[in-house]
Amino acid sequence: MRRSLTPEAREVLRTVNGGGGVRTHRAPRTASRRGLLLGAAGLGVLAAGGGTIAALRSRDTAAPTFTCLARDVSETEKTLVFNNWPLYIDLTEDERSRPTLEAFQERSGIAVTYKEEINDNVEFMAGLTPKLAACAPSDDIVVLTDWASAQLIRDGYAQRLDLARLKNVEANLLPNLRIRSWDRDRRYAVPWQSGLSGIAYHGGEVRPVRTVEELLTRSDLKGRVTLLSDMRDTIGLIMQSLGYNASDFSESHFEEAIEVLDSAVEAGQIVAFTGNEYAEDLGNGDVAACMAWSGDVVQLQFDNDAIQFVAPETGSMLFSDNMQVPVTSAHLDNALNLMNYYYEPAVAAEVAAYVNYICPVAGAQAEMEKIDPDLAANPLIFPDPDTLATTRIFMALEPDEEARYRARWDQVVAKVSDK
Repeated sequence: MRRSLTPEAREVLRTVNGGGGVRTHRAPRTASRRGLLLGAAGLGVLAAGGGTIAALRSRDTAAPTFTCLARDVSETEKTLVFNNWPLYIDLTEDERSRPTLEAFQERSGIAVTYKEEINDNVEFMAGLTPKLAACAPSDDIVVLTDWASAQLIRDGYAQRLDLARLKNVEANLLPNLRIRSWDRDRRYAVPWQSGLSGIAYHGGEVRPVRTVEELLTRSDLKGRVTLLSDMRDTIGLIMQSLGYNASDFSESHFEEAIEVLDSAVEAGQIVAFTGNEYAEDLGNGDVAACMAWSGDVVQLQFDNDAIQFVAPETGSMLFSDNMQVPVTSAHLDNALNLMNYYYEPAVAAEVAAYVNYICPVAGAQAEMEKIDPDLAANPLIFPDPDTLATTRIFMALEPDEEARYRARWDQVVAKVSDK
């Protein structure tokens, strides 16, 4: 079971990343901040039940008919190619094997080729979509963050999933993840792991930071605050702090949030927009407070209990990385078999004990008690029902909205980069 990356491992990851920080595996990259996404951060298992997300705008991501749909040969070819993010599945102490994956292969008779080639959503999608458009063979399972999953569905490049073959998923998927505006019927994507975006602060450097407003305006934090380079996380948290619903907002709500952000940037409150690079700076006190992924905080707290995470009362952002089957995969049934397997609570707990992200599988907390009671009792790994009740999943954006909002976002972010 992995607690935190060794200094040697972090150095390897920085080398692979060309000097970037530990993985920021979710963010669409901006021109000014492009931390390539590797590393291990995480939040563990989410308790069964607990809160529901607010009603989402009813505008499902349409999945157009695609002419390259592959014929499923799972019955005769017991193989599967699973492409995931690095360090995002359980490993043995010597890191030579993946216990849950080996158990699946032994049980199912399906030989799995496991790849760790997804270091960035934008980069990976740029390589994948031309292949799918050309009807070229693809990986059988890919793991993409919400916005990229929605794009794959919208472009018609994701295969429809047979829910009758996903009985464990239907039985055990957490309620908070059952309604997503871009896949409302859960026909195209299955969450692999999830996480929260909120506030983190260094308790040895500053007094507690409880609200987004404090983060953006408190004078003792000036020049020592970083925000996330993911537009959805940062703007989502700001919109929630303004009393709006990040799952269902108008252009005027977005513009008001951008203006609040711009004011903080102009005042010199914000020193940088980052991916996971903030973790090291927060840990050593160079950054006093920041917007953060709670999974990073779990990792930081193994070495420094002065690091604290706050889920704002106004609401935190809930995200997922999702398993999907590309349209040219010829092993759909094999993929469904694996997805269903990872929704067994005992299996899910074993993965969560290693990666420390929110596990989307109800019943995994009880199984975690058998593996590591400390992880099972960690409030960052098992958010309470009140916290979960305030979580929001960022609204699915139409392409024209994405372009407009991204342009406004980039204008503000560039001001920090230019200073």
